[in-house]
Amino acid sequence: MKLTTLQALVAAVEEGSLRAAARRVGLSQPALTKMVRELEQELAASLLVRSTTGVVPTAQGKVLYERACVAIRELSGAVEEIHQLGGHMVGELRIGAVPLAVMLLIPETLRTFGREFRHVHLHIREELYIEQLMNLRRAEVDVAIGPIPDNLPQGEFHTEALMPVSMVVVVRKGSALETARSLEALRSARWVYTGVGGITGYARKLFEHHGMQPPAVGATVNSTLGLLSLIGSGDFVGLMPAPLMRHPVAAAFLSMPPLQEEPLALTVHAITKADTALKPAVRHFLAHLHRAAHHIQQGLPSA
Repeated sequence: MKLTTLQALVAAVEEGSLRAAARRVGLSQPALTKMVRELEQELAASLLVRSTTGVVPTAQGKVLYERACVAIRELSGAVEEIHQLGGHMVGELRIGAVPLAVMLLIPETLRTFGREFRHVHLHIREELYIEQLMNLRRAEVDVAIGPIPDNLPQGEFHTEALMPVSMVVVVRKGSALETARSLEALRSARWVYTGVGGITGYARKLFEHHGMQPPAVGATVNSTLGLLSLIGSGDFVGLMPAPLMRHPVAAAFLSMPPLQEEPLALTVHAITKADTALKPAVRHFLAHLHRAAHHIQQGLPSA
């Protein structure tokens, strides 16, 4: 089983078309089709279902596709690490981060890191609520930045504290909810939960922290734009990091009710896999990340 053959299969699954897959990997369509058929013969299993509209993976194809993606990422990472250990800082870094980090920590980190390592390409993907760490487990990201999820498996991940953050209750400016003075007064409102399902989220944590029954789920979002849109355009209530609330993008149309309860206190961490040796570029990125967090907390000017 050759790496080039696996790359052809991955391209076919992701593109949904043999023609597009061939163009992506720099082969002719007949050549790519032959590679996939040889792979199917080697495994004695059908991997793709072909139709007039394209191709989709079979159950067996999905299994091989998922494992092939991991193998390709691992081999690519090994090549990058070898180059970096030799002093050639090239390659890619994949970062998953919560909105607070994307808007505050990441820009300053990229400014200094990018100035020092111009040939390392960073991919930033926003993770609104890091409850599941599947992206790290699948090696889809090198570093996750956000609060530590509940019940973090012991020994599986390495965490480094970056900065504390308060999650504050926010409503639309001019809303009747703007004058609420307690969580109880807001419990019957429509709450926006963040994550992939309504059973989790910082809103639930806030109410449970104060010994109260969490409010019903009014909506669930997993993007910053969705959170801002729902709260800013209707009578929804949600939680947002205080620094993000003070950002001009949010402060123009959101307000914090004067609640008697304290905000939800969290700490933003950098999270990496404990059983994986960090590439030099990752270690340098973490150093710049700590520097950015220090500057933000101290209110220091950028250097």
